[in-house]
Amino acid sequence: MRLPVTPPAAPAHLLMTTDSVGGVWTYALDLAQELAASGLRVTLAVLGPSPQEDQTAAARAIPGLEFIDTGLPLDWMAENPAAIRRGAEALGTLARRLDVDLVHLNSPALVADAGFTVPVVGVCHSCLATWWAAMHGRAPMPGDFRWRIEALARGYRACDALAAPSGAFAQATTAVYGLPPPVVVRNGRRPPPPGGASDRRERFVFTAGRLWDDGKNIATLDAAAALLEAPVVAAGPLDGPGGNHRVLRHAKSLGRLDAASVAAWLARAPVFASTALYEPFGLTVLEAAQAGCALVLSDIATFRELWDGAALFVEPRDSAALAATIRRLLDDPAEAGRLGEAARLKAGQYGMESMASGMRSLYRSVLARHTPTPSRKEAVA
Repeated sequence: MRLPVTPPAAPAHLLMTTDSVGGVWTYALDLAQELAASGLRVTLAVLGPSPQEDQTAAARAIPGLEFIDTGLPLDWMAENPAAIRRGAEALGTLARRLDVDLVHLNSPALVADAGFTVPVVGVCHSCLATWWAAMHGRAPMPGDFRWRIEALARGYRACDALAAPSGAFAQATTAVYGLPPPVVVRNGRRPPPPGGASDRRERFVFTAGRLWDDGKNIATLDAAAALLEAPVVAAGPLDGPGGNHRVLRHAKSLGRLDAASVAAWLARAPVFASTALYEPFGLTVLEAAQAGCALVLSDIATFRELWDGAALFVEPRDSAALAATIRRLLDDPAEAGRLGEAARLKAGQYGMESMASGMRSLYRSVLARHTPTPSRKEAVA
């Protein structure tokens, strides 16, 4: 007689880290909302720069979510290794004070020195090592990159489990760090409400993201804008937290927009373009697909994995080919509409339910095999 199997329990209280700089904020807020709605107690701890007013308001509007702006440094913005260690120790103290059952780190470099006594799930959203490999290949990297990468490598090894948002990025992470492949749990977003998209799209191209980041490669789209008769509109910050600055000479910059404003632009745009050279997932691409925009994307492994059959792909540094592809869609609204509908249908595979379900399953598996220990430091010394 086979005895019934009791499924592993889900955590009662989860501590999750985030930052307000890029897509990790959107990911963490969406996931925290989904988990809190299922009855899980979630504390969201913000690292790095304080959130903008609209970001803080969005977090505080989620029922059951505890929100803490810690003031602790992000690993990739910390001034030195000691700053990372101090931040990790403070985060470990916070986890013990809150008496959490599990820690979800979107900044896994903090694991090794935090002294956590509960399981830790790390999510590989991006990192300097894979960014450098995508941007510069085998060229020597700056010294401050090396110690940051070493800190992240220690953190990855100290996690009980690692997740990545795409298979392509999981493979890149494995190749760089020599780790077992992270579990792939693809990101998700809630689609806009029915009727949000316009039947009469205007004649322009839209893009959004961290425009200051060289990995987003806005320069190619800016150059293509000079070859187009239609406007190219770009939403996102031109100035980065490390002093990076981007100048657009042909595309129109809207600056940073809140989520509602981005959605309004997507509802009007027939074409969304991303010429990223480095992209672990691409939440703005998913948002554009959900809005029914035709997608013109750089031909990189992540975008091929996620959007093959529902997008047009171009060589990411070829501004002339990019302009020609965009012009063809703008001149053929029916084809743009067909491609936009294909993108919308493909986006249905990347929903909030599947992302939350994947993370809950990973939490349960980690909890099921966890043996309480006094500290993580010995494991990674």
